[in-house]
Amino acid sequence: MSEKHLSTGSECPPQDPKVLRCYSMKYCPYAERTRLILVLKGVKHDIVNIDLTRKPEWLFVKNPLGKVPALERNGEVLFESLITCDYLDQLYPTPSLYPSIPWKKAKDRILIELFSKVSSSMYKIYPNLKDSVAVNNAVEEVQKGLDIFEKEIAKRGTKYFFGAQPGMVDYMIWPWMERLPMVQNLIGDTKIISNERFPNLINWIGAMMEDATVKAVCISPQEHGKFLQLRLDGKFIYDFTME
Repeated sequence: MSEKHLSTGSECPPQDPKVLRCYSMKYCPYAERTRLILVLKGVKHDIVNIDLTRKPEWLFVKNPLGKVPALERNGEVLFESLITCDYLDQLYPTPSLYPSIPWKKAKDRILIELFSKVSSSMYKIYPNLKDSVAVNNAVEEVQKGLDIFEKEIAKRGTKYFFGAQPGMVDYMIWPWMERLPMVQNLIGDTKIISNERFPNLINWIGAMMEDATVKAVCISPQEHGKFLQLRLDGKFIYDFTME
């Protein structure tokens, strides 16, 4: 397992053939998806962190796209967050993360895809922090995307999108919801999520923060903010907490 993020010129750590490997980046929300499911399912695994600005040459041998997350087992590699998470859910079926009824499962998959309305709009905020008009427009887009999820969880009438326990929808959207306080800290007075507009989502966030899997994987808003500020300053320092 590599705590530090490996970069160009590094060697890939030797892998125990009996242990599933996850190639990750500590602050990547897509990689966090896979780490959440690994922890939830209790899968024995190791993690190799990747410097995404100076990617190791060997990463492209394993994954032609050079992306994280990726899973490796017996020399074979899977990549893309939803693919890796669905694979883990099928290989380790307990606890179940999708409805057993195919139609309802398909609807959950659609809901996960719809969250791109939120995540893509969040990414518009970061480079425009000095442009209040652009920030406000991006926040409105985020809110419109979240409206879908506020209405859906109200319609379901459940604690989590999956029911009494979190399921795949809950864990797949969580990494960006985890970052909302960090974004709020960056933009100041412009309120992203209020109790008046999003009462059910706020209750859902509180419940997710008490989930044991989320607690094991999540990163504080302060640490997320520090990493993002370094990026905005042109400093891609993935291991700043080790310095």
